[in-house]
Amino acid sequence: MTDEKKPLQRSQKQLKSATLIKAYQKEWWDRTQERLRMGEPYAICMADDAEDIFTAFDIPVVVIPWWSAMISAKRMSEYYGNVLSAHGYDMDQYTSLGLGVTLDHKPEIAPWGGLPKPLVIMGTTMSDVALHITSVWAREFGCTCFAHEFNYNTPYKPYPHRWWEKIRNDWDQVIEPYKLDYKVQELKDLIRFLEMQTGREFSYAKLTEVMNLVNEQEDLWAKTRDLIAQSSPCAVTLPDQLSMYPAQWHRGTPQGRDIIKAFYEETKERVENGVVACPTEKIRLMWLGVGLWVNTAFFQYFEEKYGVTFVASIYTSIAADGYARTIKNDDPLRALASRFTFLGVQETEWLVHIAKEHHCDGVVGFECGPQKQLWARYLEKQGIPVCELPGNNVDARQWDDGKIRDLMTDFIENRVLPNKKQN
Repeated sequence: MTDEKKPLQRSQKQLKSATLIKAYQKEWWDRTQERLRMGEPYAICMADDAEDIFTAFDIPVVVIPWWSAMISAKRMSEYYGNVLSAHGYDMDQYTSLGLGVTLDHKPEIAPWGGLPKPLVIMGTTMSDVALHITSVWAREFGCTCFAHEFNYNTPYKPYPHRWWEKIRNDWDQVIEPYKLDYKVQELKDLIRFLEMQTGREFSYAKLTEVMNLVNEQEDLWAKTRDLIAQSSPCAVTLPDQLSMYPAQWHRGTPQGRDIIKAFYEETKERVENGVVACPTEKIRLMWLGVGLWVNTAFFQYFEEKYGVTFVASIYTSIAADGYARTIKNDDPLRALASRFTFLGVQETEWLVHIAKEHHCDGVVGFECGPQKQLWARYLEKQGIPVCELPGNNVDARQWDDGKIRDLMTDFIENRVLPNKKQN
């Protein structure tokens, strides 16, 4: 039978490779808990933080969104959301549920008894809210909040046209030298702090090893993303893609690299064998913004009624397009600094590129402030319909299933389908 005549096979909802990251995450957490019980230092960081430095020091990192997801998995997000509210904090659960656990001071009901006092919590200027959360959290623990600059955008210089084709190898031509100098100094300050607090000596050779493993992992992620983008019907839909994302929190390790290698090989096999997620696929959608905390019934309903598949998001593309950095002049620290001073996750040309590369018929996301509105207007100007859902992307208490189904139904029937006919 020729490839053209192979019957389409429906995919399983759970990737085989997803079991690898799930098993490794459990094994890592069990091992990390034992290390913490023995008094070893650890850090609390955001997902795009200086994990590479901590990995080079062999200091475990608890990633804030992962910890929030674990709290949610224990069905305690509403409880800790109410704890935050009782303390006068109206914060998103994506980043603040862990703070709620600490504020509650009830280890007997907290997931795994809560977290012990960390060596440091990394604070970031990514947003005022993010910095405030980490500052309050560190105060509650009585530990250091190491605040540092992390700017996604470049306000004084326009993004280069098709920056994602340049940033891997030519980052030193894209980013102003003074920004790199500043960030390198910040990273050196962090290194000195960790050396003094732990008595360990930092190794630039180890950081080089970490950075090279990051590059290998992201190259494999990019190859997987490209296979998925061009598969039609889609071989691996967004919920299953995101099940692999926790491997990004182990970037710079052989395990993180090997898990994504398995993901790539499984995806390649699916594409070659005609395994698809939805054989009746008629509409391809992209998720706009961070987070995708919706239940599987949401996807199943629109898949069955309209043949809708969600195929893309900024999550699945920013790691592919924005994380890898070629080390130049034997200086891994400067290469790492370039990632913190340029990550084009908010850049509109790139968002359109993702949507078009994945052959998306529309974009869906929660309404959330002026930045999201800018994205929506730009996508609409490029002929890509956008549906903005009410509420936000992290608080399940704001999810109104009936209202959201009605909005999505209207979007599909009156925006997406007519637009497809015109094109």
